[in-house]
Amino acid sequence: MTSNSSDETLERIHAALEAARAVLKRFTPGAIATEYKAGHDPVTEADRAVDAVLKEHLLRPGEGWLSEETVDDFTRLDKERVWVVDPLDGTREFVQGIPEFCVSIGMVEHGIPIAGGICNPATDELILGSRDTGVTYNGAAAVPSQRKHLQGALVLASRSEVKRGEWKQFESSDFATRPMGSVAYKLGLVAAGRADVTFTLVPKHEWDVAGGTALVLAAGGFVQTLEQTDLKCNQKNPLITGLIACGPYLGTELMSRLSGYLNTVER
Repeated sequence: MTSNSSDETLERIHAALEAARAVLKRFTPGAIATEYKAGHDPVTEADRAVDAVLKEHLLRPGEGWLSEETVDDFTRLDKERVWVVDPLDGTREFVQGIPEFCVSIGMVEHGIPIAGGICNPATDELILGSRDTGVTYNGAAAVPSQRKHLQGALVLASRSEVKRGEWKQFESSDFATRPMGSVAYKLGLVAAGRADVTFTLVPKHEWDVAGGTALVLAAGGFVQTLEQTDLKCNQKNPLITGLIACGPYLGTELMSRLSGYLNTVER
């Protein structure tokens, strides 16, 4: 992407996030009717309304679209540039009135997340970035954690994974663990240096992580899948096994700490 192209893409992302923020003002977190999709995932009118406004602001002729709330159109597989979005990541938290949800937008080019944006309207946080421009947090330049060791690090954990007991193996670790909703929001906080590490050990979809991955990489951070490979998006099956993200100097130690688990992941 050229510098001009990056600026234009970020302008579209920013405008779409502001439009989504305006839509979400019509709804009250913790007081909204909820339906449940297959697998007991919640969905609300807010999810669908934000999806519509994102598509209106982002999608241009020749681009593809992949969203949690849109029926998949496989013509995206033939597109060089694809928007990968989650209109409301952390719907469970939104429904419960917990301020840990966000709108997540990722621009993928030839399968690589190159630009992204995340907005948490409950905390008034806006994180934007691209490979060419770096990352901003509420308009100010941001960098990921420069910590050299995991000891004393802040690791953002999945609240649902902790609740199910999947993080018991880390209870005696020398880093601090904070359960939190929305993987996209957690990735955004790592990109902006508000936390040192986040990882998820269970399958996620591209729309959960594309925007946040773009931000972490744009900031100069470290991101890998559980197969210890770079994240490749716009796949026919958008499900990935899990994701690891951190500041640029923690990747080697983090992967070593998780090696026992990573070795069990099917390739």
